[in-house]
Amino acid sequence: MEQQPCELPWHGWSSEFSALQRDGWRPLPFYEFVVKIHGRCNLACDYCYMYEMADQSWRSKPKAMSRQIFLGACQLIKEHAVHFGLPVIDLVFHGGEPLLVGPSDLEYFARTAREILDPVVQVRLGIQTNGVLINDDVLRICDQWNVKIGVSLDGGEPEHDRHRLDRAGRGSYARVVAGLEQLMPPHRRHLFSGLLCTVDVRNDPVQTYEAMLPFAPPAVDFLLPHGNWTTPPPGRIPDSAETPYADWLITVFDRWYGAPVRETSVRLFGDIIELLLGGQAGSESVGLSPIRTATIETDGSLEQVDQLKSVFDGAARIPVRGSGNMFDVALSDPSIVARQIGAAALSDTCLACPIHTVCGGGHYVHRYREGAGFRNRSVYCADLTKLITHIESRVRTDFEAALAISGTEDHTPA
Repeated sequence: MEQQPCELPWHGWSSEFSALQRDGWRPLPFYEFVVKIHGRCNLACDYCYMYEMADQSWRSKPKAMSRQIFLGACQLIKEHAVHFGLPVIDLVFHGGEPLLVGPSDLEYFARTAREILDPVVQVRLGIQTNGVLINDDVLRICDQWNVKIGVSLDGGEPEHDRHRLDRAGRGSYARVVAGLEQLMPPHRRHLFSGLLCTVDVRNDPVQTYEAMLPFAPPAVDFLLPHGNWTTPPPGRIPDSAETPYADWLITVFDRWYGAPVRETSVRLFGDIIELLLGGQAGSESVGLSPIRTATIETDGSLEQVDQLKSVFDGAARIPVRGSGNMFDVALSDPSIVARQIGAAALSDTCLACPIHTVCGGGHYVHRYREGAGFRNRSVYCADLTKLITHIESRVRTDFEAALAISGTEDHTPA
């Protein structure tokens, strides 16, 4: 059953938000815009938060975004960027499977985004695809309009085809590889932004990682499967001391970190190291940086990050509360504020944890518990604690060793 707005789990935080605003806190504008140019998919991945989990609102939305809706969205993004003086924004074509729009509409969307936005703000265009439909037309368009391409790949054929099947139950690995191979030539490498891999602890971690290296990805992002305290992720027993996901990721980290040369960047590991060293990471998964992402659905409606569709029906929805530019208005919505106030949104348990500034409570989506909202530990709390502690130990050991060598060299006679 869909939850009504008065029952939304961030509704009771309104007084806290008001207090923060009285103390001078102000929301930060959106700078990443995820545009759902197509709302359906040519695969049927069984872990998909869009189609296989709690929110089924995709059924009532248009299959594809119209050119008129896209044009209007770009105008609103332009106004938002100008109003807040943004120097740069990210606009990501997403789905479903965005390449289902076909070459003609893809070219229109890329060209229109450039024509409307480039004169006022630096725009980084990207597309996240399952890779099956990459072809010469797609690559020509992406090259002409400078659209970076991210591809979902879960390892080698057995790992990938465990979940990423088409609607006839056939594996998609061979077709994804055929798409990726078209990004390999030197004149197209600049279009390739990296790979997304959803973790399955049944897959061998090193084999999964090494199966992606032949494609020379500029970056790899390992994603934890979405789940929460009410609907736990696969293989994760709530409050269990077992740490299957940490064990899996630690094995990959040690392989990655111990390589004699840097093979690729891994966003999760890089973000944790950056945070351990006192920096910041603009990540959904770790850290306390404000989340500044808005999602535009195929019907033009505004939503939060769509991973929230895994939680309950309507969790990603942003209700219309006033007139004006929808992005400007949404910044004061409690659902957006909750993603921007950092430690103030964490539970007391998280705040008492010594690594909470690194962990950041984990992905917001993974904190949900029915009846208690989002102010909880991540359902992956034990995994995150073990992973972060392990990385901290490895980095500290190397740092201390480097200092020792540096100190020895400083005192070595000339």
